[in-house]
Amino acid sequence: MDITAKMVKELRDVTGAGMMDCKKALKECEGDMDKAGDYLRKKGIASAAKKEGRATSQGLVGSYIHAGGKVGVLVEVACETDFVARTDNFQEFVHNVAMHIAAASPVAVTREEVDSTLIDKEKEIYRDQMKEQNKPADIIDRIVDGKVDKYYSEVVLLEQKYVKDPDVTIGDYLKSLISELGENMQIKQFSRFQIGD
Repeated sequence: MDITAKMVKELRDVTGAGMMDCKKALKECEGDMDKAGDYLRKKGIASAAKKEGRATSQGLVGSYIHAGGKVGVLVEVACETDFVARTDNFQEFVHNVAMHIAAASPVAVTREEVDSTLIDKEKEIYRDQMKEQNKPADIIDRIVDGKVDKYYSEVVLLEQKYVKDPDVTIGDYLKSLISELGENMQIKQFSRFQIGD
């Protein structure tokens, strides 16, 4: 059976699990939504979404300096307990996220943190491009919305494709770690420094 992107999105909306986990679950369960949801719960993946509201007052500040010392990153990743912060998996995640930030240059952790003037400017550029191509007015808004979504996926850390595994986003990677370690976690903030910027 073909697993469509719509099916994956539907299961993801219900369970909060990552896209790749949802796709795998649907394949395993031959497209049956209920069975796929149960499959994810058994694996502990769906529980990641339920942990999102819990307080994260522990964690680590990680750093990464790219070879040659031209790019450096500091990132704060929070979790619920110091015990989890000291695990190898959590520390590896913090390091990998810092390395990803160095390579992918995001501007914010979430969509909400992206400067609205930046988005307005992008929308204006996209609208002008569509008008130049003589697109009908009713279609322009939909195209602009699609382009803005694509822009977010390029500049928002949680929506970026993970440089080490482009099949998953940083958000998916975070959710899989939450499932694995059983605690809520958040990427709180980061700073990226580059010589010449």
